[in-house]
Amino acid sequence: MQIGFIGLGSMGTAMALNLVKAGHEVLAWNRSEVSPDTIPGVRLLGSPQEAFQAEVVFTMLSDDAAIREVVVDAGLIRGARRGLIHVVTSTISVAFARELASLHEEAGLGYVSAPVLGRPNVAASGQLNILAAGKPDTVAAIEPVLAPLSKKVWKLGVEPAQANAAKLAANMMIAMAIEAMVEGIALTESVGLDRTDFFELILGTLFAGRAYESYSAQLTERRFEPGFKAKLALKDMRLASALSEEAGHTLPMLAVVRERLVSVVSAGLGEKDWSVMAEVPHRGDEAPSSHPGSVEHDA
Repeated sequence: MQIGFIGLGSMGTAMALNLVKAGHEVLAWNRSEVSPDTIPGVRLLGSPQEAFQAEVVFTMLSDDAAIREVVVDAGLIRGARRGLIHVVTSTISVAFARELASLHEEAGLGYVSAPVLGRPNVAASGQLNILAAGKPDTVAAIEPVLAPLSKKVWKLGVEPAQANAAKLAANMMIAMAIEAMVEGIALTESVGLDRTDFFELILGTLFAGRAYESYSAQLTERRFEPGFKAKLALKDMRLASALSEEAGHTLPMLAVVRERLVSVVSAGLGEKDWSVMAEVPHRGDEAPSSHPGSVEHDA
């Protein structure tokens, strides 16, 4: 299949390369210049309009504003190839997902929301969990394209926004898990218990699970190279907050982790992994710790 791809960051590049390995012709465009050496087998395009002339086009851009600028405001939907299916794998707001679905419907195009769970290394191995929602026949049409990218495709409904809500909720819950571990460390280290021993206890009894296993290791090793940047996590918490307000819900734990991420980004750590929340104290009059391996020493 001929596939357009817009957005060649670390996630997008990994996904595009896996599509090439699966035998697809991938035509890609990125907002900033990309060296052809970094994406062997992918044909770079001169404009995003060209990507919308393929059979299927993926967008993996950072947020609502980027997709609006590159796709909507530039008229790519109106000028797209007839019958094209647009797959948005970015984490975007529910409101914008609804708008995109309406715009594609008016243009006679297929539209699927398909945000992903997984870091760049997971994307590179083709083991993403893809949260897909849209018209059943449209989702079915792109399943062969999603297969080389994913461990599993989770079909979450006929309304594209349902997948976006699920992704925001998932990221919210990971942030809460990180905060829970950070607060657990605060209690146990206050009496001299090593965090390695504490996490061995927690993982072996009450909280076995991927999020706890992955992030407890990062917190133990004080390793904060970005798998998911704190500034993007803050964006997602704001989107989740907007959805909760729209639904009339008060989510106090969400408010806490959102403000924690505000503190992280305000401290200049937005490019670090979101688990760097551990390095920004709850009391605002304290500075991040300066022990070896802390954020201040991270490359």
